[in-house]
Amino acid sequence: MRTSLCLAVGVCAATGALAQPATQVEVIEVVGATPLGGELDTSKIAANVQTATAADIRDQSALDLADFMKRSMGSVFVNEAQSNPLQPDVQYRGFVGSPLLGLPQGLAVYQDGVRINEPFGDTVSWALIPESAVDSLYLVPGSNPLFGLNALGGAIAVRTKDGFTHDDTSAELTAGSFGRVQVQAETGGSFNDELGYFVTASLLEEDGWRDYSPTDAQQLFGKLTWLGEGSRLDVSLTRVATDLVGNGAAPEDLLELDREAIFTHPDHTENTLTMLGVSGEQSLSPNVTLRGNLYVRASDIDTLNGDDSNFEECENTPGFICEEGDDEELALDENDLPIPADEDLEGATVNRSDTEQNGTGFALQADITGDLGGRENRFTIGASHDDADVEFGSSTELGSLDETRQAVAGGVFVGEAFTGLESSTTNTGFYLSNMFTFGERTALTVSGRYNRTHVVLEDLLEDDLDGDHTFQRFNPAVGVTVGTDALTFYASYSEASRAPSPVELTCADEDDPCRLPNAFVADPPLEQVVAKTFEGGVRGEWSDGRWHAGIFSTTNDDDILFISAGALTNEGFFDNVGETRRDGFEANLAGTAGERLTWSIDYTYLDATFREDFTVASQNHPEAVDGEIEVESGDRLPLIPEQLLKAGLRIAVTDALTFGVDVLNSSGAFFRGDEGNLLDELDGYSVVNLRAEYRLGEHTRVFASIDNLLDEEYETFGLFGEADDVLGDDFEEPYFVGPGAPLAAWIGVRVEF
Repeated sequence: MRTSLCLAVGVCAATGALAQPATQVEVIEVVGATPLGGELDTSKIAANVQTATAADIRDQSALDLADFMKRSMGSVFVNEAQSNPLQPDVQYRGFVGSPLLGLPQGLAVYQDGVRINEPFGDTVSWALIPESAVDSLYLVPGSNPLFGLNALGGAIAVRTKDGFTHDDTSAELTAGSFGRVQVQAETGGSFNDELGYFVTASLLEEDGWRDYSPTDAQQLFGKLTWLGEGSRLDVSLTRVATDLVGNGAAPEDLLELDREAIFTHPDHTENTLTMLGVSGEQSLSPNVTLRGNLYVRASDIDTLNGDDSNFEECENTPGFICEEGDDEELALDENDLPIPADEDLEGATVNRSDTEQNGTGFALQADITGDLGGRENRFTIGASHDDADVEFGSSTELGSLDETRQAVAGGVFVGEAFTGLESSTTNTGFYLSNMFTFGERTALTVSGRYNRTHVVLEDLLEDDLDGDHTFQRFNPAVGVTVGTDALTFYASYSEASRAPSPVELTCADEDDPCRLPNAFVADPPLEQVVAKTFEGGVRGEWSDGRWHAGIFSTTNDDDILFISAGALTNEGFFDNVGETRRDGFEANLAGTAGERLTWSIDYTYLDATFREDFTVASQNHPEAVDGEIEVESGDRLPLIPEQLLKAGLRIAVTDALTFGVDVLNSSGAFFRGDEGNLLDELDGYSVVNLRAEYRLGEHTRVFASIDNLLDEEYETFGLFGEADDVLGDDFEEPYFVGPGAPLAAWIGVRVEF
């Protein structure tokens, strides 16, 4: 069979949660850092890659790709830091891909060969990937250098649909809990044997399950495909606009009184994306194929965050506003004048930011196949280049909290909080890979990539943020597979690196912490992060399914973390904290029982730890001494569960009626800010989801889904803060948590023409 996947040192086909297991895997299409086509024998790839199709995503009733991976893919966990369904922090093997600035982004994400990590902070805006346009999804583990920057723990590659593979028309409507209404429509086909088209659009609106937390997202995707003799050309356009409110963590004591309550609001993010991509391939001979792509991408992010305030009337200079701290300092406005005390200027801040990101890039690759010493050999060589220009501006306005704890702007801005920054980032990469085949399922793959990143920072207001930084490294990899049709062993070693992003370079001073994403300080140098992964395992197949068991160990040198500091929960600085390690074990089973039942089980044990001693600022930690806690080698990284179990079952009761159930069980995790593991963890939990589908004739399907069937109250995120300043003396506990969504149900109809 033929399916799409990625060229890598180690990748092996592994079914998604409810995917139909294949009894034989022959060749795959190459995607990833250079997703420009090609065929590769998956039985000779040395790692545990998970795959999914558009049908798998639809059958899971997943809201988007992040939601699908959370439900269905092994070793994937979600921190609901914002409590917005389109703003999750996606964890894979202890590495994160998140839309939030301030996290150590360790996953590379690609759409049709374009790396879509945002250039300013390497963040991943999951809401900007049109779910209805996805043809296939690939989750690739390890520090594979061919995926370029940020592939410290893995890479996610998305291939979109075209009119030749999706030559039908459908429309879908879903409605239910939280006031959610979702509409999707798509159509595809061909004008002739050479020219095809595909267009899809979607609309999502909901009120949200927590107070004052609506979501609004519109997605549009279109593609034209031209096929010639030995050639192909695709031109695609992605346009997305989202308006997301994620009011985030709230005090535990407050949530015990009202599960839907929020602390302060709003926390508002508007995203606008336009991306034009062109990709093509040309066969020069039966053994040589050229592939390439180029893109233009514009991504704008506007935020408005209403927060509690560290500004209050001065004790030593009554009648004026001062900033809290050991040394009381007068707050100055934009004209450098002291700010008179006023009840409309105390209790809240309104923080705004505007990030305009414009990027262009291209990649070119040559695949050469043939015999070497009488054995099959595949050699790939390529290059990529990306340029990104970013303009960032932010401000802090003093205000007050109303009776709903909404931050109401008071019209006076803090002068020193204004930030204006321009950055340009240039990434250039050269890569090669060679797979030499010794036998039917025995092969040796050697690959490597050279990365060079140049970051230039220009302060638009003063010169404190000016900087010029260059990072470069060659990352190698090697993998080997040995086996038979029924049993294959694999082992690999790989390296990948991540250069500090502009937002990290401008927020790296321990003596002058910043509040993300609204202020920056001068940039002491940071070292780039280097990840080194050892991986090994065994996989096999039987007549009705497949299985896999493997171990992995990834060590990060000079890992960069956002270190909490000060009285506010989002204040701190970036720093290299030395070595961290993620050791794990994965087991996957998937199969069928007869023609009507499909099942899967995925288990992960993950030991994610710091490997060096250091001191970290955690001002609101209950056991902090002078605002600091000690971290020792062996302490676990926060917000990463030690054990994760997923199970799925799908039953076709009749040709028309299908039921499905999936279960997610997670152990607990330590709070962010408790890097020393001094306090209790967040509790573990189990969530059960149900879904059903009934076919009404040939063209119509009615479906329903229930999430969190047992109405489990659980939390996936935790950190420390000060609640009593806002809520009063009855709320002195510093524990803030991100609650999971309660019981919810939706029903929908899909019409296919």
